[in-house]
Amino acid sequence: MAEHTWLIVCAAVALDLILGDPQGWPHPVRWMGRAIVWFEPVCRRHWKNERLAGTVFAVVLIATVWGISFLLLKGLAALHPFVGIVAATAMLYYCLAIRALMAAALEIHGLLARREIDTAREKLSYIVSRDVAHYREADIARATVETVAENFVDGVLSPLIFAAMGGVPLAMAYKMINTLDSMVGYQNPQYIRFGTAAARIDDAANFLPARLSVALIAIAARLLGGSGAQRRAWHTALTEGRHHASPNAGYPEAAFAGALAVRLNGPNYYHGRLVNKPYIGVGFGSVTKASIPQACRLMLTAAMLGVLLCALAALAGW
Repeated sequence: MAEHTWLIVCAAVALDLILGDPQGWPHPVRWMGRAIVWFEPVCRRHWKNERLAGTVFAVVLIATVWGISFLLLKGLAALHPFVGIVAATAMLYYCLAIRALMAAALEIHGLLARREIDTAREKLSYIVSRDVAHYREADIARATVETVAENFVDGVLSPLIFAAMGGVPLAMAYKMINTLDSMVGYQNPQYIRFGTAAARIDDAANFLPARLSVALIAIAARLLGGSGAQRRAWHTALTEGRHHASPNAGYPEAAFAGALAVRLNGPNYYHGRLVNKPYIGVGFGSVTKASIPQACRLMLTAAMLGVLLCALAALAGW
């Protein structure tokens, strides 16, 4: 099936752009979430050392997802190669979030345009982990653009890269890594030790994709906004990409900030605790609601460049 990875990548992205994330459909990520909720107390009971329990918890879940995906695709491909290709395409489709991310961002943009601030704030709370109860229009727009920028890596580029590198089972394993980080990778009393392994594995998995994203975003900025946007994206990413609590999220955010000439990040409340993040794009103006569709176009263009890169890499046998 490895020789068809380029086709699987292209077909999965096409499916994502056509279907998005239909409500009510079964979704492997939801199954991963249920597995995480079930397995956490099991590990906490068996290992009293929280860091050890969290490490076993993360490694077992990631390995299990890879193993199940690998065996399932092997079995289906043994029935008929075409069945295996279709199944792999469906699995990778579930790892992607291009259309869903754009739809969520543009829905918030539409609500802001109609001055439905309370509803926009509620919709934002579904896609970010920060406290948004007191957000005004500019705060909502900024958080939405940041989400589009950060999730370009998590929801688009990383799954494609892992699929190109190691096949769809590796992309599924990455999705478990990302889901683990989103559920237990918090710096709070409950997870500061138990979630350490999950957070570190996620940091390692996204290290290269986050930095590669800068090049794709800069090229996309050139296509959409000319050489000035491209230079701003490169310069901001290189000079301010490290100005973030995450070792990875700052790079795509900084590239977006430069390309769109807006200021992102800054202090935010997470689970009632103030996190004093530095601003990124300090020399630019504030985000407005008009920045949201601009960010979506930038993300979509960079995503298509990523698809091309990963398909070519897979075709070349990378």
